Amino acid sequence: MATGQDTQAKSGGAGRTRGRPRSFDRATALEKALLAFWQHGYEATSVSDLTRVMGIGAPSLYAAFGDKRSLFDEVVRVYSGTHGAFGARALEEEPTAREGIARMLREAAAEYTDRSHPQGCMIIHAAINCTNPEVEALLRDRRNANIAAIESRIRADIEAGLLPAGTDAAALARHTGAVIQGMSQQARDGARREELEALAEIAMAIWPHD
Repeated sequence: MATGQDTQAKSGGAGRTRGRPRSFDRATALEKALLAFWQHGYEATSVSDLTRVMGIGAPSLYAAFGDKRSLFDEVVRVYSGTHGAFGARALEEEPTAREGIARMLREAAAEYTDRSHPQGCMIIHAAINCTNPEVEALLRDRRNANIAAIESRIRADIEAGLLPAGTDAAALARHTGAVIQGMSQQARDGARREELEALAEIAMAIWPHD
């Protein structure tokens, strides 16, 4: 449906092309696509599902975002910079790896159980039952990059003497990744925020002391 501004724009002035494609808010449409992929996964979300939730026609979708795969790539970038940004922010802003990971887990408990959007982590769940190897690789690389960032932060603290020299940075980072992924699945299964916060506290109890 055209807005009043669209009607005025079409009628105001000779030589104006009639039948101009309907405009839409790109950021809003992208967020709606994000929520659909987050809830249902890449494979189960069809182009017709996307046009329905985004409120646009297929020609507008293809013109603005490319095909479904290109749209999903953009959705992943948006998710990583918004809903999924809490982990990197915690590692960057806290003074030690221990404090950064503890904050990351606390915020995961809050984010993954937030009822204003689908539960869990989109990067973890969007590839479930996916038969597209490129999409699987994209999300796997994102998850592995997150673990690598955690390991790098832990190694920095070992070198700085904030963690014991014998700390296994790779194993500790992998443990954190496993906890995050488990919290995400448990949130999808209905776990409450306080239950995941309790899990986060137990996970931090294994950390070595300097």
